[in-house]
Amino acid sequence: MSLLTLKNKKITRRSKEDRVFDAINVFLVALIVILVIYPLYFIVIASFSDPNMIYEGKVWLLPKKITFEGYERIFRDSKIWLGYKNSLIYTVVGTIVNVSFTLMAAYALSRKDLYGRNVIMFLFLMTMFFSGGLIPTYLVVKNLGLLNTMWALILPKAIAVWNVIVAKTYFESSIPNELLEAAKMDGCSDAKFFWKIVLPLSKPIVAVMVLFYAVGHWNSYFDALIYLNNENLYPLQLILRNILIQNEASTMMISDLESLAAKQRVSELIKYGVIIVASVPLLIVYPFVQKYFVKGVMIGGIKG
Repeated sequence: MSLLTLKNKKITRRSKEDRVFDAINVFLVALIVILVIYPLYFIVIASFSDPNMIYEGKVWLLPKKITFEGYERIFRDSKIWLGYKNSLIYTVVGTIVNVSFTLMAAYALSRKDLYGRNVIMFLFLMTMFFSGGLIPTYLVVKNLGLLNTMWALILPKAIAVWNVIVAKTYFESSIPNELLEAAKMDGCSDAKFFWKIVLPLSKPIVAVMVLFYAVGHWNSYFDALIYLNNENLYPLQLILRNILIQNEASTMMISDLESLAAKQRVSELIKYGVIIVASVPLLIVYPFVQKYFVKGVMIGGIKG
């Protein structure tokens, strides 16, 4: 055996402390993964398991006495589908508005030739620390005639300042000034440069903004609770809240059952089932933006 081979073996040989350290890391990471994933897994198997088995503690790894009664009642209920439709509308329209305003503001603030950009940025940052509060905001929404409309859930939060900062950092670090100068020499206007050059080169940060805003809109229920009185405009999350907190499942979907025990049993199935139904759209969308998500966050959050 050559001397070089022996030296390489010495270099690659790991000490006992390194192996212990790796084992502890693997154990801690596995424990964290279990703590995060198991509650989600439990909700899935509980949504089609017999609630009596859940109460008795027999459902923890595999479903017991499989039943799809909860899902059947969910899919038959008109309010659930109405909430689903409303949430989709609020999420799509709200995300388009949010992303459009955020990217335009971030790009403008990333330009060094913008007069007074430091003052404008300071005013943006002020809103992160100080706000008018719930009552003044409600009065503004009311005076603008936005109550009981979808715009009450979209326009008051059209821009998130933190997202503007992340996008601004991305533009400053990823779009060189030389590119703008070359485009201007070819007669390109600022608006055309933004739409034709900047946006196609900014797919990672666009995907990040879409995911951030879409998740926020989809999970939001508090604004709807404050600004909406018409049940036909309720998003899915508000209906879900009513089921989980106010126990309205008994009146919404199981009014045909007379026994209190039967109502409680089906109510539990509905609660777990609605959580799954509400989570499916985001689980479907995320894999398509994941590759851009990590890259956009790293570039927008670290560089600059």
